[in-house]
Amino acid sequence: MANYSKEEIFDLILKNPSEFEDYRKANGELDLSELDFSNLTVEGVNFTGADLSGASFNEVTFTEVNFTDTDLTSADFSRANLVECNFTGALLNGTDYSYATVSYCNFTDADMAGAVFNESDLQNSDFSAAENMDAVRFDESTVWPDTDLLPEDFDTTYTRDLSSLEDDDDHAVSDY
Repeated sequence: MANYSKEEIFDLILKNPSEFEDYRKANGELDLSELDFSNLTVEGVNFTGADLSGASFNEVTFTEVNFTDTDLTSADFSRANLVECNFTGALLNGTDYSYATVSYCNFTDADMAGAVFNESDLQNSDFSAAENMDAVRFDESTVWPDTDLLPEDFDTTYTRDLSSLEDDDDHAVSDY
């Protein structure tokens, strides 16, 4: 099978997903880092095991896309619409889902450390077995799924992140 450039693989994803699937299976892990999928609509693509770190999915619509065991470190899903996507085992460190709608997606065993969900609508998505949910950032406008779809000890009311923490000395009166 031919050895494609990132741009050629990108074209396969959009124009011929079945050929992309054959190429992905034949080549194993693919480096698709920092590609720009912004403002596109993608259905039924399988990215299992791919490196999509730093990719932009800004304002994208994904339906039934498989991100199993995919590296999405620092990817940008802001303002995206994700429906029935599978993020099982994905690395989502620093991934930005701000203002996104994430419906019926599966985050089992996904590493969520540093993921950002400011003003996101996450209804009906399953985070119950996601890892490092205590290290995600969100605000009071984030819409969470029902508690049975969240880890038992996850507190959806705590919105302050580490940058808002203050030392006890910050409010001390100075003699100078």
